[in-house]
Amino acid sequence: MNAEIITVGTEILLGEIVDTSSPFIARRLANLGIDVYFEDTVGDNYDRLESTISLAESRSDLVVLTGGLGPTEDDITKISLAQHLGLDLEIDKKALKKINDFYATYALGKPSNADMMAKYIEGAEILPNEKGFAVGMFLKTDACDYLVLPGPPVEMQYMFTNFAMPKLARLTSGSSLIDSRVLRFFGIGETELEKDLKELIDNQTNPTLATYAKRNEVTLRITASGETKSEIKELIDNMEKRVLAIIGQYFYGYGDNNSLEEVVVNLLKNKELSITAAESLTSGMFQSRIGNVSGASEVFPGGFVTYSADAKEQLLNIPTEIIKKYGVVSSETAEYMARNSKDKMKTDIGVSFTGVAGPDSLEGHPAGFFWVGLALPNGQVITKSVNFAKARNEVRDYATKTGFKLIYDNLK
Repeated sequence: MNAEIITVGTEILLGEIVDTSSPFIARRLANLGIDVYFEDTVGDNYDRLESTISLAESRSDLVVLTGGLGPTEDDITKISLAQHLGLDLEIDKKALKKINDFYATYALGKPSNADMMAKYIEGAEILPNEKGFAVGMFLKTDACDYLVLPGPPVEMQYMFTNFAMPKLARLTSGSSLIDSRVLRFFGIGETELEKDLKELIDNQTNPTLATYAKRNEVTLRITASGETKSEIKELIDNMEKRVLAIIGQYFYGYGDNNSLEEVVVNLLKNKELSITAAESLTSGMFQSRIGNVSGASEVFPGGFVTYSADAKEQLLNIPTEIIKKYGVVSSETAEYMARNSKDKMKTDIGVSFTGVAGPDSLEGHPAGFFWVGLALPNGQVITKSVNFAKARNEVRDYATKTGFKLIYDNLK
């Protein structure tokens, strides 16, 4: 099955708002094994919307429309689609009652066109709007299937996740239940990840796999359908094992929003370990991200930002001869920074960052080259070098995440 997404709203074309709906819908359609071949944005104009609908139904099995279901004159999606299909609009009594009950206590009264939010195209299955008023709908026609969703993200996302996805899952797999699990990876790019998992991706049926590139990391969503929750869980568990057998060294956690720093801080809490940091090229970014995590004070008493060689000597007592002999961008300096920061703050762990953020080279090292040091509770110090030739702030972000991943790998 292939799909097309049409977002409706002149405000999107004018750049007044950003379209977040299309990416949300496209990702979840991909999880269901539905390919999205086209995405369109149309203003609040009957003729242009009708022509876009005509083109979409000629080349797609599923057309998803989002936006234009509200009570104002420029909310034309239902009317345009009904006219295009030669069908009438009908009133959903349950939705109408919800609208009337709300506006009965509304100081400004009920808008003249508010009832439009309760209307649906005859023959369509109603998708209730539990976060707003405008009903959605799913309609099968000889030409294609139509899924109509509200525009506000909170309403659209809830309706799609709770009502549309189960319906589409039944169409694509014959099962009524669906669930997903997101795996997070650092240290591998999306292209490399897809290459490593090519056999699994090429042969996917149920579960399905979908990759998403984020800033300097990748997530993989495993989605399965089935008749029972236990059946779905077993399918996802088995696929996760196969995935981690191939790229498990890059894995660090689960969830759409569970960041690497959150995973590490929670790991430190669970193990009752404290941490400090000495940062050069990252200039406090590592410590700032620790501080963004709730409860970070339980594991992080403070740290150091030692940008210059003098600061490294004065604040961390790194011997002058070490810096002169090996340079500030070296394994030796990274080791001293990690160990001495740990000793000074009397923490269980010390992590250090030193390198070349760019754009210029330093001590013969190119921009993007850096060292991370990690002093562990047992007295061992690990250093790791990375060459990440990207823009300055990308290098700093990648170095920071490299530090978190090094901690995770040695404590998990």
